[in-house]
Amino acid sequence: MAENPDQHSRTALLVVDVQPTFCEGGALPVEGGNDVAANVANLLAGEHGYDLVVTTQDWHIDPGDHFSDEPDFVDTWPPHGVAGTAEAELHPALDRVTDRIDAGVRKGMHAAAYSGFEGVDDDGRTLNDVLSTAGVHEVDVVGIAFDHCVRATAMDAAANGYATTVIDGLSASVAPETEAAARTQLADAGIEVITSR
Repeated sequence: MAENPDQHSRTALLVVDVQPTFCEGGALPVEGGNDVAANVANLLAGEHGYDLVVTTQDWHIDPGDHFSDEPDFVDTWPPHGVAGTAEAELHPALDRVTDRIDAGVRKGMHAAAYSGFEGVDDDGRTLNDVLSTAGVHEVDVVGIAFDHCVRATAMDAAANGYATTVIDGLSASVAPETEAAARTQLADAGIEVITSR
């Protein structure tokens, strides 16, 4: 008997903020960022098994007090992910797998936005719209940084009813302290953190 496609639990990979601005050499670099970009590209180049692949990007036009000349690195940050700049584009490592990316949302145009669920695609659809339209029930979250935008995106995915997993082997953290706090928060929300699929 053929499998009823409605019974198949569709899965999505959310690739969070894999952009030069968050990698070594960028405005707000995270150690290991370039490796994350390369490893995500390698995953997408193979038979990854996801039904949908969606990217998120920081795309700041005028995010207000999110940017600061004297950042506290908690609520305020140096300018990064500036819309229209090369640093805000997807990481060049992903250029060879653009045909494997099904959708993309951009966030933070006029405000701080850590979660991909605050972003919209070119048609104005939210990430939740993109996922629900595709019939997705489960998401894996990867990208930069584990302790900030990956955590926030995963938390919102779970809050929106998706079975959510974070792959820390395809992520990089800003600092051990914030990584530990993020792991606690994710665990409290019932989100599994795994090293690889």
